[in-house]
Amino acid sequence: QVHLVESGGGLVQAGGSLRLSCAASGRTFAGYAMGWFRQAPGKEREFVCAVTRRGGITRHAESVKGRFTISRDNAKNTVYLQMNSLKPEDTAVYYCVADQQFTLVPGSTENEYEDWGQGTQVTVSS
Repeated sequence: QVHLVESGGGLVQAGGSLRLSCAASGRTFAGYAMGWFRQAPGKEREFVCAVTRRGGITRHAESVKGRFTISRDNAKNTVYLQMNSLKPEDTAVYYCVADQQFTLVPGSTENEYEDWGQGTQVTVSS
């Protein structure tokens, strides 16, 4: 199990950018696929993006493709979510997730991820 702590959330105007960070501790970071989910007020939690253990393969939801980029630095035990061209509909609590997946492509469903952070709020004003 890994302990995950997100940071970098905040308030930004539409069209702006934010970078979220997620610091992991507790186990060998490189042994975990990492990802981000989000939950907007009154909506179901949804997959945003994920990256394999060594960072070779990423997967992004259609709603964020071309705007959001996930990356990881195994030397720093940290995964990042660069969010550009933000829209009001991106407003949500963003959760960092981790799992010891051994698949070629990282998972995109909640039950594929064992460890979750507490979340960080991202608010995009119009």
